[in-house]
Amino acid sequence: MELTTQGGFSTRVFGPRPRAGEPATVLVHGLGLSGRYFVPLARRLAERGATVLVPDLPGNGRSRAAAGRAPSPGDHAEALARWHLRLALGPVTLVANSVGCQVAAALAAEQPHTVSRLVLIGPALDPDVPAPHQVARLVRDVPREPPRLYGLAVRDYLVTGPARCAVEFHHALREAAGPFTDRLAGVRAPTLVIRGAGDPLASPAWTRRLASLTGDGRTAEIAGAAHAAHYSAPDATATLIEKFAADSPGGLV
Repeated sequence: MELTTQGGFSTRVFGPRPRAGEPATVLVHGLGLSGRYFVPLARRLAERGATVLVPDLPGNGRSRAAAGRAPSPGDHAEALARWHLRLALGPVTLVANSVGCQVAAALAAEQPHTVSRLVLIGPALDPDVPAPHQVARLVRDVPREPPRLYGLAVRDYLVTGPARCAVEFHHALREAAGPFTDRLAGVRAPTLVIRGAGDPLASPAWTRRLASLTGDGRTAEIAGAAHAAHYSAPDATATLIEKFAADSPGGLV
């Protein structure tokens, strides 16, 4: 694993180094977190030959100083587009979790040349669910996740800061009420929406709805996993992504 900085981003690199013009797999974390909880999945994908890039979004993790204010999902997507340009990447397989799915949808819709395939894991937030209920669902998810994820998440939230996390949550709630689904309706890249069978935040109906909005969407479920299915079940998640990529033009790279 190598850590590099491009345009203010701190990026973990797994597998072959990225090359100009060549595609890669990019993993986008959720609100207030860093890319650390994507490491198990990144390693599984890299073991199978993929170039995997795991950036910490501006204002989060090792990129905490790269943003002076709390960015919205749309702001993060614009920053990712600039990061993609600086690295001179080809179209990527873009994989995101939770509120990171809003970021990924914005990038795929507004910069379609950057994304060849889109994978959304446990997408949040359902605009039909009131904010207090969303928080209650997150609390319900905690005992369903591996205990080792707790310490990792708490450390990341403390680095990002409670105030910034609160503002980013407000941004995400606002974008969930319209821009998120509107952007998904403009996505033409093949899209896979994954949920853990025990995920209280991303319901089956919500994931089916999101998949149906895209031009080429499908869903999958991972038994025994919850909201962070990529962390608790990295092998199963990697297999789903690889199968999805194999069924899509270009394969997984």
